[in-house]
Amino acid sequence: MNPPTARPPGLAALEARLREDLAWLELPARSWVPPRTHEGRPVVSVAIIGGGMAGLAAAASLTQLGVDAVIFDQSPRGFEGPWATTARMETLRSPKQLTGPALGLPALTFRAWFEAQFGGKAWAALDKIPRLQWMDYLRWYREVLGLDVRNEHRITSIMPLGDGVVALSISHAGRDELVYARHVVLATGRDGLGGPSVPAFAKALPKRFWAHSSDEMDYGTLRGKRVGVIGAGASAMDSAATALEAGAASVDLLIRRADIPRVNKGKGAGNPGLTHGHAALPDAWKWRIRHYINAQQVPPPRGSTLRVSRHENARFNLGSPILDVTVAGDALYVRTPNGLFELDFLVFATGFSIDPVSRLEFAAFARHIRTWSDRYTPPAGDEDRELADSPDLGPAFEFLEKTPGACPGLDRIHCFCAPATLSHGALSGDIPAVSDGARRLSLALAAVLYREDIELHYANLEAFEEPEVFGDEWTPAGPPTTSAAPATHPEPEPQR
Repeated sequence: MNPPTARPPGLAALEARLREDLAWLELPARSWVPPRTHEGRPVVSVAIIGGGMAGLAAAASLTQLGVDAVIFDQSPRGFEGPWATTARMETLRSPKQLTGPALGLPALTFRAWFEAQFGGKAWAALDKIPRLQWMDYLRWYREVLGLDVRNEHRITSIMPLGDGVVALSISHAGRDELVYARHVVLATGRDGLGGPSVPAFAKALPKRFWAHSSDEMDYGTLRGKRVGVIGAGASAMDSAATALEAGAASVDLLIRRADIPRVNKGKGAGNPGLTHGHAALPDAWKWRIRHYINAQQVPPPRGSTLRVSRHENARFNLGSPILDVTVAGDALYVRTPNGLFELDFLVFATGFSIDPVSRLEFAAFARHIRTWSDRYTPPAGDEDRELADSPDLGPAFEFLEKTPGACPGLDRIHCFCAPATLSHGALSGDIPAVSDGARRLSLALAAVLYREDIELHYANLEAFEEPEVFGDEWTPAGPPTTSAAPATHPEPEPQR
């Protein structure tokens, strides 16, 4: 067994600085949420499903406010989120200087963590953050803040009971257990309310012929194969490059559009005004902004695209939507307007769908979720399936009922993942504004928890008897010492 690796001196100093910063800011606040039990079991104030970046930021922000939060994640420790599992990019696309989940604490930023170990010159030389190094930072973030993350806990059912709690059925270590929580936060990432989106014809193909770009998969199995990658976004480039680097005989990118998008419109829109103002915009403006960004599409990162094009056996086939696919023996014949492609395997880099009904763990409430299609009808020509399927959320990211009264307790489940974007803006998963999103969520939840216990808090207010003045701070004055009152003089009568 290898001895533990010594902590770099600079990192130890950074952690000491962070502890001092938190102490000076009086963080975290003392616990103030009254403990509860339900059917003899303790009730967690906030249960967070998902221990990736968004879940960690939410838990950290709640903890700072004195609210107990527990994270449940199905992955082994240190492999939460996509970074060390299904993500295949070499580096993040976000600029390195973005502060991510640091919650306004300089000592909690990636830059501070990086410079503490490698120095300022290394930071200046760094272009983009390596993907696996970002995962190392998130592991440190969890450890240094002492967050309560329970790994290898898979949620099998989430059921609002309508009496102030939500029941979570959890599978762990071969056993099933029941956990009660007052509020549940879904910090479940890109596919947080659905799953991979693939065209209907893919589902008719034998599974040995295809995968979605988000699937956990050994790309070494593609060695020597003719691979088709459908799409032109970041995940398409990452999948194509990974297949080529694993020894694929060739990779054909099958791209529906006549050209690859060049400009990231979402980046151009990013500023504090949009971050804090989106939620207050009229519905028409929310839809217009998000639909425009969707329609323009986000281009793949330049570095990811060059990672593909450096291979001579990579081909960019523009204007090539798939018309049909035929299986013949061990080969796929993929027909497009630009001709017929003979391939061995397809990777669908086709994004994710919002479809909570498809998730078994959401069965108790999914059909009751109010969506934007229930709320808003866009102008002709601006229809957008992703936006229409997005949940219509309240100020605490809570689900709202499609039919009032049909699912009591639904508003105790909070959507802090990608489908929240139309209601709240891009605050619940992307690096640029995840701290703002975590603070908005935690402040709203703290207010809800206080309101729910207002009678108890008022009783505690009345019962509070910690004196600050003890009566020995002064000497009472005696009676006045004057012996007689001054004489009074009548007013002279006026002369006539």
